[in-house]
Amino acid sequence: MEPIATNAALLIIDMQKGMADPTLGRRNNPDAELRIQQLLNAWRQAQRPIIHVRHISRSAASVFRPGQPGCEFQDALHPLAHEHVVEKNVPDAFSATGLERWLHLRSIQQLVIVGVITNNSVESTARSGGNLGFDVIVAADACFTFDQTDLSGRLWAAEDVHALSLSNLAMDYARVFQTSEILASH
Repeated sequence: MEPIATNAALLIIDMQKGMADPTLGRRNNPDAELRIQQLLNAWRQAQRPIIHVRHISRSAASVFRPGQPGCEFQDALHPLAHEHVVEKNVPDAFSATGLERWLHLRSIQQLVIVGVITNNSVESTARSGGNLGFDVIVAADACFTFDQTDLSGRLWAAEDVHALSLSNLAMDYARVFQTSEILASH
């Protein structure tokens, strides 16, 4: 892996308290938050740009609805005052948020994406980023997802859903690495 750009942005997606809601089911990558913290600490130490993305649900029943504790950032990953926060209403962090403009105004071309859910907000944001011409890197072990039932009723393990999502991204949209590889080229 070539060195990470000195102004590469760390994009932390939807690391909100609601992700611990038991109704979401069994997840993979139990150390994902630790990996995210490692990257966050490295980015802070190097004074590189950090973007925290928060999902703001329009659904009254959602744990991500404003005013609910689940909507708040996880304590260990809470943004500092000078770190950029993007609020989104759909999985894609580029859709109607101004994120693309914010990155272009700062001449940021490389994104390191972490967070949740791998096959939802992470994948849709990485796909858009790649389609928009950004150099997108996804930290595989700093993302996680949940078991998922497909349309035929088959239950897929979170590990399989995660692996397939990352494989989809690696085809055309992003490069996929482990946190240790990213930190070593940091």
